[in-house]
Amino acid sequence: MKITILGSGKEVGRSGFLVTSDNTNILLDYGVMLKKEPSFPIHVRPKDISTVVLTHAHLDHSGYIPSLFLSNSNISVLGTNPTFELSDLLIEDMLKISGFYLPFEYADLNNMMSHSKTLQYKERNLINNMQIALYESGHIIGGSSILIESEGKRIFYTGDINTRGSKLLRSADLDLPEVDVLIIESTYSQTEQTPRDESEKNLVHFAYDVVERGGTLFIPAFSVERAQEIACVLKANNFKHRISMDGMALKANEIMLRNPSFLRDAEGFKKIISEIEWVKGWQRRKQLVKEPGVIISPAGMLVGGTAIFYLQEIAKNPSNGIALVSYQGKGTPGRLLLEKGLVSYNGKTRKSLADVNHFEFSGHSSRTELFEIVDKIKGNPRVLTVHGDDMSCTKFASEIKEKYGFDAIAPDNGHIMEVN
Repeated sequence: MKITILGSGKEVGRSGFLVTSDNTNILLDYGVMLKKEPSFPIHVRPKDISTVVLTHAHLDHSGYIPSLFLSNSNISVLGTNPTFELSDLLIEDMLKISGFYLPFEYADLNNMMSHSKTLQYKERNLINNMQIALYESGHIIGGSSILIESEGKRIFYTGDINTRGSKLLRSADLDLPEVDVLIIESTYSQTEQTPRDESEKNLVHFAYDVVERGGTLFIPAFSVERAQEIACVLKANNFKHRISMDGMALKANEIMLRNPSFLRDAEGFKKIISEIEWVKGWQRRKQLVKEPGVIISPAGMLVGGTAIFYLQEIAKNPSNGIALVSYQGKGTPGRLLLEKGLVSYNGKTRKSLADVNHFEFSGHSSRTELFEIVDKIKGNPRVLTVHGDDMSCTKFASEIKEKYGFDAIAPDNGHIMEVN
């Protein structure tokens, strides 16, 4: 058996791993890296692939899978039901925004979805001589880690993983047998995040501060999980004022409501979502920016969606506030606002008059939690540290080797590990 790193080696984005056993090739994720122009994992021939196993719907893990169906391939794609529903939503949106740069079309996405096969967590699925099982990852709804067994060896791929859980999701399931190879994300391997209860308390305090002085608080948030998590945080802390949600987050709400078994507290989520306002139409949007209350809307980095309108309007008034609760990538309007307090619209850059604050709400495990994952792994595995910048992956591998004595490396894209 061998593992080939196709993407996310010393980088965040375009995740992809090829696992080969005898004549069976299985892809674990196949995503895109979205910058000015998208970049993709190392190419594989669709005819050589037996199955794709998808950890979750985020585009850096799912976004390039439709390219495998350009030639009407008969590849099966395994994942959970919410993963497929959300992937369909997010990839379709990516095609609308970036279609010119993508080597596939809506028909290929539809073909991918027609070849999807849904699995429950810990359900065993045999592909020739390779056994696959998904484990709950705690990252987003339907998110999974993957356990592969073949030739008497086991590989565990964490995908994006969160051992804390959240208001919406249970924590990651690490009830595993002994493993021979661990592929572990390194996103925050060198960073301790702000404790979640502290971030929640600070956000609620800021929301009250803005609304009770007569302002509107705008919270740009990722449409999947983050927008809903923020609504749940406010409601769980008995926030008394109006909360409105807009944009693609509303479609994500519907998907989450259709998949209650994947939520920590499905009835609680249903109640909270029914109590907030689902914004419909431009007339209501124009009213909302003049009323005290909270507006939650994608995009989390302010790169598109209804967030552009809200940003322009909210930034004009010093009574208002903007709460950034998502990661802000380099070169994005969100990063410009966070670092310099500037807003660009109508071809001009202006200073935001609204108060701007940043609150840490990550779906990834922090440094301490990543080491706790390694603590819980049984056996004497070889370790591949991936899905982090060069320093995060390299230093994490070195620390694992020093602390546990495991054979740990930070592989480059194209690296091949023989599992024997």
